[in-house]
Amino acid sequence: MTDPQNPQAGQAYPGQSQPGQAPYPGQPYGQPQYGAPGPYGAPPAYQAPIQPPKKKKWPWIVGILVVLIVIIAAVSGGGDEGTDNTASSDNSNSAEQAGSGNGDAGNDKGNKKADDQAAGLNTPVRDGKFEFVVTNVESGLSSVGENEFLTAEAQGQFVVVTMTVHNTSKEPKDFSPTNQKLFDTEGRSFEPDTTAQIYLGGSDIPVWDNINPGNTVEVKVVYDMPVDAKPASIELHDSVFSGGVKVNLG
Repeated sequence: MTDPQNPQAGQAYPGQSQPGQAPYPGQPYGQPQYGAPGPYGAPPAYQAPIQPPKKKKWPWIVGILVVLIVIIAAVSGGGDEGTDNTASSDNSNSAEQAGSGNGDAGNDKGNKKADDQAAGLNTPVRDGKFEFVVTNVESGLSSVGENEFLTAEAQGQFVVVTMTVHNTSKEPKDFSPTNQKLFDTEGRSFEPDTTAQIYLGGSDIPVWDNINPGNTVEVKVVYDMPVDAKPASIELHDSVFSGGVKVNLG
């Protein structure tokens, strides 16, 4: 038995590699397998925080002073301008009021002139696609109707306006007697009485109908007016949205 303290020749001590055997990876020759840890390094030195550069205050002060100067100059110079503008506005308003008064007078004269120049009975007038000819006006009727069972009684008096309507367009067009307005000598406007118009009869279009292109129909439109009212003119319309044309009835 070999003594571990006296190994035989060719036998390696414990922990010693055999001849011709490579050491373990990462283990240098002749160095112990585990070494002592190295000493700790010195702690990092403390650095003081960097102070930000101080902002200069004088640009702000200069800017505020400039703004104050501009405001003072605007206020001191705006008083006279405001006075001038006020006076100008007053003068303008006065001129507008005067012009408005003259305009109203001019409108009244213009309307009267237009009424004087309006067409009369048996004269063709046109509005839109319709040509109208007012042929007769009958007033002072207390009732209308074809017989005693179909009779309408007037609140005041019935006024019957007879006219012809001609379609000048190339397509059928709607016509309604209710779009035609009657005016009396006091300037009051009246709408047709459709019930009385139906009872009256003798009309190609009692309430509403189409007129084919090129055709002419006869229409009797009935109005219920005060007994003392006198029909002065009638305003005829192609449609409810048309401008209308006036015909004198006197």
